[in-house]
Amino acid sequence: MTHITMNNRFVTLINVFTVDPGNQERLVKLLTSATEVSVRYAPGFISSSLHRSTDGTKVTMYAQWSSAEEYQAMRNDPKPLPYLQEAMTIATFEPGMYEVVKTFEPFNK
Repeated sequence: MTHITMNNRFVTLINVFTVDPGNQERLVKLLTSATEVSVRYAPGFISSSLHRSTDGTKVTMYAQWSSAEEYQAMRNDPKPLPYLQEAMTIATFEPGMYEVVKTFEPFNK
């Protein structure tokens, strides 16, 4: 399960895909398949969450990994490649690697 805290040693990847609204559900299925078939079994995988925009133009994957090296090793695995290659025929994406610098919780009086 995704757990966002400042004091973890995880690497966070946030990939924002831009897609035609008519292909949003197809992209969600491709990314889901890649994760279910391969990514979730990779060493260093902690969690991921898949989000879709309400206007149909974006799909975002939030993923946590133990290290950048383990993430890169997964990227070199041929199992998820067909899903990701097909995804790139219908979407563009902006990848980013992040670290948590601050979290906020509601203030309860």
